[in-house]
Amino acid sequence: MRTVVFDIETSNWMSDTGSSDPADLSIAIVCIHDSETGYHSFLEPELPQLWKVLENTDLLVGYNSDHFDIPLLNKYYPGNLKRIKSLDLMKEIQTVVGRRLRLDAIAEGTLGKKKSGDGAQSLKWWRDGETDKVREYCLKDVEITKEIFEYALANGHVKYRELGKTREIKIDTSKWLSGGGSALTYTLGF
Repeated sequence: MRTVVFDIETSNWMSDTGSSDPADLSIAIVCIHDSETGYHSFLEPELPQLWKVLENTDLLVGYNSDHFDIPLLNKYYPGNLKRIKSLDLMKEIQTVVGRRLRLDAIAEGTLGKKKSGDGAQSLKWWRDGETDKVREYCLKDVEITKEIFEYALANGHVKYRELGKTREIKIDTSKWLSGGGSALTYTLGF
């Protein structure tokens, strides 16, 4: 099964748009890990190069992706990303725990790693013209998300760190790699 783990950094924020809808933001960069070709990044003008990868993806994996990344990327995509099976790790965790947990808390508990920054820092780097720092930060988030996804598949749980304690979250991963999506959406004719 071809999986694409992805993350998006924006060139603006909700306070800039006056809206709480992620689709009203603008993409700075999309970073991915394609299970067939490895890590890649696409600045906003390069997004058409990403479409063929997405058209041949069996599963999109992200963190808070159903709420944030997919609606935003769908604004640019000439097809419909909702036709590709997606796995939002935050949503899976929230279903069990009953609340949203930050990627950083899951990364620290599960992998013993911390994120290299945050969205506010990324936006500052972008506005300061430090594109390479934004790319590095986004790719690191993709790497962490990929490692959490793989850990959950291998172990049936993830962990999170909060208030100095590490807690385990059992997750049913049995359907993650099963059918249900379409590897090719046929919206672009690839």
